[in-house]
Amino acid sequence: MTEKKIAWITDSTAYITEELRNHPDVYVIPLSITFGNDTFDDGIDLSTDQLYERIRSSKEIPKTSQPPAGKFAELFAQLKESYDCGIAVHISGKLSGTINSCLSGAEMAGFPVEAVDSKSMSYAITTLIYKGMALENDGLHASKIAEKLQEETVKSENYILLGSLDQFYKGGRMSGTAYLLGSLLKIKPIIQINTNGEFELFDKVRSEKKAVKRMLELLGESYKKQSIFQVQILHGNVLDKANELASEIKALFPKLDIFIGEISSTIAAHAGEGTLAMIWHNE
Repeated sequence: MTEKKIAWITDSTAYITEELRNHPDVYVIPLSITFGNDTFDDGIDLSTDQLYERIRSSKEIPKTSQPPAGKFAELFAQLKESYDCGIAVHISGKLSGTINSCLSGAEMAGFPVEAVDSKSMSYAITTLIYKGMALENDGLHASKIAEKLQEETVKSENYILLGSLDQFYKGGRMSGTAYLLGSLLKIKPIIQINTNGEFELFDKVRSEKKAVKRMLELLGESYKKQSIFQVQILHGNVLDKANELASEIKALFPKLDIFIGEISSTIAAHAGEGTLAMIWHNE
């Protein structure tokens, strides 16, 4: 019996490139965003522009929720007709219960799924999916692919300048101590998702300009020690700042490929408009 293709499942915190969006074997389950009594599916009925406008006009802090297990079960029941199994790569289990919903949905539908906790979000997930597809093309079994991808998660490096410290804190993503440091002392914190998949305050600098300089230094340190082929710059509606950062990276590391994209609405709901992040994978 010829093995059918593997279905690739992820969530809306991942950066979905045009290639993945049009890929017949990639399926994206959205997280939801709630404003008061209104709930929206990320990327489906609420764009980032609409999200920012709503935050500006209402000053209300949106809440996000993992997809229910039933939504995964519904998808997996359909996938059973065309696939032998799936590989799901999701947002860090320390930041969301999405991966648990996925596994519960797979059990409900009776569909075998190998789940990978990315220990991160955004383009770090995208990188893992591309790596997994390459391993699939090499003929590896789904369980072995998932095992290798889980090992790869520790090689991802990320540094984030939040657009809204207030939004991040009120959304429950930062301790009161770290929030006070940033808001009262006017410190610009550099946030990181560590190798355990949790947010941590990585460094504290006095201005955004100095914070960007520090992130470039961190990239330089990794570049000397590791093989890095691409740096992803993710932003929250500040393309001008992303382009400026890309120019600085290109001047320092002319051989590096640079990708620029927007953070998803789910991430923007916590990080805020004006967010600027750098992500890369240490090979």
